[in-house]
Amino acid sequence: MTDPSETFSPAVFSERLFEIMKRINIGVEELELYEFRYCLDNLIPRDGGWATVEPDKMNEIEQMINSREFFIGVQLRPKADEKIVLDETIAQLTRMLFVGLLTGSYPEEWIDKHFYFDVRGFYFLPRTVYFTDPVLAHFSGKPYKTFEQKQKGFARYQGVGYKDFKAANLEIDQCFIDSIMKMIARKGTPILFTLAGPTAAGKTEIVARLHSTFEQAGMRVSTIEMDNFLTDTEYRETNHIDSMGIEAFHFEIFMESVTKLLQGQKVVIPHYSYGVSSHDPRGKLRSGKATLEVEPSDIIFIEGNFPFQIEDVAHLIGIKVVYLTDDPIRLKRKWKRDIDYRKKYDPNYFRNRFFRTQYLRAYDCYRAQMEACDMIVYTTAAELWATPEVIRLLER
Repeated sequence: MTDPSETFSPAVFSERLFEIMKRINIGVEELELYEFRYCLDNLIPRDGGWATVEPDKMNEIEQMINSREFFIGVQLRPKADEKIVLDETIAQLTRMLFVGLLTGSYPEEWIDKHFYFDVRGFYFLPRTVYFTDPVLAHFSGKPYKTFEQKQKGFARYQGVGYKDFKAANLEIDQCFIDSIMKMIARKGTPILFTLAGPTAAGKTEIVARLHSTFEQAGMRVSTIEMDNFLTDTEYRETNHIDSMGIEAFHFEIFMESVTKLLQGQKVVIPHYSYGVSSHDPRGKLRSGKATLEVEPSDIIFIEGNFPFQIEDVAHLIGIKVVYLTDDPIRLKRKWKRDIDYRKKYDPNYFRNRFFRTQYLRAYDCYRAQMEACDMIVYTTAAELWATPEVIRLLER
């Protein structure tokens, strides 16, 4: 019988856990044991070591990671010795999962179902469920087209650059672009087009390719950014206005602008910069403030998540798309993009922020959008989802 004190000694604990974690995430195989130990040292409980960690029951953990309040409680900038550190609730969750794996309290299948392990961040994150029952029902339960899942090639990667990401999505992206061109040919122009999705899913890049395709086909393209219709940050904060609600926007100006664009008229819209709008909360242009002009076009992109949520707007949008990539791949993209290239965040702030926001954004925003959109481009599974109405339109 194994001596518990031996099991929880740092050397034995790390060596045994190292072998288990290779099965949890194949990317761990890229590490040497001593590198794994470097990472693990940051999580060892300072008072009593690994033997002090008592794993919660599995059902208690499942309840926790399906609670909006749990994610809201995650601190973005907790500090120790004047440095930002990993939020303690996140760190403790990872410790419990490590100990539960090593002691057999948590089956590996259960871990894989509910969590994924990020090698570079060296922590566990809950898997976000995007395809809920209402979403599946909206799309009649199955994808319209499927392709080879080339993102599986990223399993060992700690970061994913756009060249690799683009190459992996080549087939699904081209099918999507071809489908959009067919939809526009069937529906006619002018047409409002909205493409939403989580951060680092690849929205900016696919929109750029769509722009290029439209222009090569001789179509005129304009863009409306929803952020330009926001009211002042101070006004929203003072009045406790939800940034996703219509009260946060100059909604009447937006609706008037969209209606005129669909009628082929040029419009003048507000300009929002550094938290201040060109228009006061009543929608009146402030003295000396600049506005923006939007030309009438064949394709009018609406950038931002807001229109999906509002019935008065949604029915005006001719094509509604959610462009989705699984959280583990997006996290690898963000490591490469936001930390390596942009050097945008403190790494621990970055870890806390990603952990906290993915569930909340899915809960507050993306699931509802997926229940209302026309198409989902699910790049990780290499699946194009389309509603029955869209499929009939495409195959007409």
